[in-house]
Amino acid sequence: MTRDTRTATRDTLENAKEAGRDALSKGKEMGTQAAEAVREQGKNAVDMAKDAACAVGKKAEDATAAAGHGIAGFGERIAEKGPHSGFAGTAAQTVGDTLQKGGHYIEEQKISGMASDVADMVKAHPIPIVVAALGIGFLIGRSMKD
Repeated sequence: MTRDTRTATRDTLENAKEAGRDALSKGKEMGTQAAEAVREQGKNAVDMAKDAACAVGKKAEDATAAAGHGIAGFGERIAEKGPHSGFAGTAAQTVGDTLQKGGHYIEEQKISGMASDVADMVKAHPIPIVVAALGIGFLIGRSMKD
């Protein structure tokens, strides 16, 4: 081989190596960009799911507050329109007051506040809660058996 041929072959080989390095570099860059795009889309999907869950939670909270308001209003109507004297009057007033208080509690505390109160009660009295849950489960099981 002549010197020119060797030089040309070496130059061609160097050009091929350089082209290979450039292709590898571009491939890595494109892979990094694709991975970043996938990461971004995944993040967007997670954010959308969080937003949807928050919206559902807010609607549940609003529905609970509306139910509590309705219960309180029903208690007020019982107290106003029920008998006002004697045993029936006392019972109507007690039921009306209890419904009003319960309705206001539900309206103010909503689901999250009630869940917190239940958790506090379970922490404060775990054994009676477990016994009550077992009893309720037993009664439900018996009623489904018959």
